Amino acid sequence: MSAFWLLLLLKIAMTAGIVVAASLIVERCGPFVGSMVAALPTAGGAALIILAMDHPPDFIAQSAIGSMVSNPIVAVFALTYAALAQRRSLPVSIGVAFLVWFVCAALSRLIDWTLPMALLLSAVVFPLTIIAGSRFRAENAAKTKVAFTARDLAWRAAVVTLSVVIVTAASSAIGSYFSGIFVFFPIAMGSYFVILHPRIGGPATASVAAHVQAPLIGLGLGLIAVRYLAETTGVWWSYAIGLVIAIAWNAALWAWRSRQKLA
Repeated sequence: MSAFWLLLLLKIAMTAGIVVAASLIVERCGPFVGSMVAALPTAGGAALIILAMDHPPDFIAQSAIGSMVSNPIVAVFALTYAALAQRRSLPVSIGVAFLVWFVCAALSRLIDWTLPMALLLSAVVFPLTIIAGSRFRAENAAKTKVAFTARDLAWRAAVVTLSVVIVTAASSAIGSYFSGIFVFFPIAMGSYFVILHPRIGGPATASVAAHVQAPLIGLGLGLIAVRYLAETTGVWWSYAIGLVIAIAWNAALWAWRSRQKLA
C-alpha cells in the first residue's frame, strides 16, 4: 500500500510540476508562445508517462490511435471557444467548447479507427480549422503577457492533475482507445483560457485559441512516432522522438512567423 501511495504522489508531483512550468513559460513569453506550449503534450505528456508505468508497449501503441483522433477534436474545441469568445461570456464560451469536445469524442467511437483513417481526419480537420480561425487571430493579442498568481498556478495544477490521475486510473477499464482520447482532454488548454479571458478579454484570448491550430499538427506527427515505435524501439524512446518532432514543428512555425514579419 505504501508503494501505491508513493507512486500516486510521484504522479501528482510530476503532473503539477509540468503544468506549473508551462504556465511560467507562457507568463514570460506571451500568448503566441503560449499557444505553442498549449499544443505541446504538457498534461497529455504527463498522462502518457503514467500510462507507460501501468501498461505494456502494445497498449501505448494502440492508445496513440485514440490520441491522434483526439488531437483534431482539440482543434475543434479551440476553434469553438475562439468563435464564441468574441461576444459571449467565459462560462458560455468554455462550457460550449467542452460540450463540443465531449460530443465529438463520443461520436468518434462509432468508427473503428486505424492509423490511415486518423491521418485522414487530421488532413480534413486541421486545414478547415486553420482557415476558419484566421479571422480570430490578432497580432496585438499575441504580444500581451499575463502574470500568473500563486492562486492561478495552484488551482490550474490541481485541476489538471486531478484530470490526469482520473484518466490514468481508469485506463484499464476504458481501454486503450478511450485512454488515448482522454489523455488529450483539453483541460490544461481550457484552464489557460479561463485565466486569460477575464484579464485580456474574450477576443484577445480567442486569438490565442486560434493560434493553437497549426502547432497541434506537430503533436499529431509526434503521436505517429509513438504509434510506430512504442513496440519496436521502446515506449520511452518513442516518447522522446515524438516530443522532438513536436518541438521541431513548433520551431519551424516560429521561424516561418519570424521570416514573415521581416518580409
